Amino acid sequence: MTTVEGIVLKERPVGEQDKFIDIMTRDSGVIEVSVKGARKINGKSGSSTQLLAYSRFCVDKRGNYLYLNSAEPIHIFYGLRDSLSKISLASYFAEVMRFCIKPEAQNGDIMRLLLNCLHFLENGERDERQLKAIFEFRLMSEIGYMPDVVACRSCGSFEPGELFFCIADGGFYCSDCFENESGENYMKIKLPVLSAVRHIVLSDFDRLFGFRVSESTQEKLSALAESYMLTHLERSFGTLDFYKTIV
Repeated sequence: MTTVEGIVLKERPVGEQDKFIDIMTRDSGVIEVSVKGARKINGKSGSSTQLLAYSRFCVDKRGNYLYLNSAEPIHIFYGLRDSLSKISLASYFAEVMRFCIKPEAQNGDIMRLLLNCLHFLENGERDERQLKAIFEFRLMSEIGYMPDVVACRSCGSFEPGELFFCIADGGFYCSDCFENESGENYMKIKLPVLSAVRHIVLSDFDRLFGFRVSESTQEKLSALAESYMLTHLERSFGTLDFYKTIV
């Protein structure tokens, strides 16, 4: 028997009583666990295996499959269900994690990112668009797609007032050096947006959520983060499409 801590990213019913759950763990990537008699489980054990529950799971391995022996909740994130936009955004986070995290991978920092995003989302302590942008840019940085936000690739300017960010490769050119007349694959942004991206991808986790931006900067930052992530993951997400219909 093995004990792991993790977050439930997906539930899949099997038959009338059972289900499979995908659990994101710190040291073993995403694992699939069979929960026998799931609909008969009541109280703490039942809540421990629902979507987005952060719990401690005791599992048995039989052949190639894992089976749940018991579960104890650490935090259930009940507050996410107070709002359709909150639970929809959290479901988007979960779907992205299922796609990005590989089996047997160690991802302590990524799990911390998800837990922190869910915490701030549940408590309403940060703008949803800001949390979404933080999640998208920081996750991409953690899995190997960190954008090159140090300086203009041509002249080395560190703080250009206006610049063109390349969605495809993550670099940028200041407006004086930019020569792509069509602007294809580039997004025109201003310095406050670049500063926000720098903070998200370069700051320590303890400081990651500690910044504020203006409404106009937030709007551009949100669009940039989403476009960057979807481009590099080369796919769309149904949960994101749904979330965008309700906000």
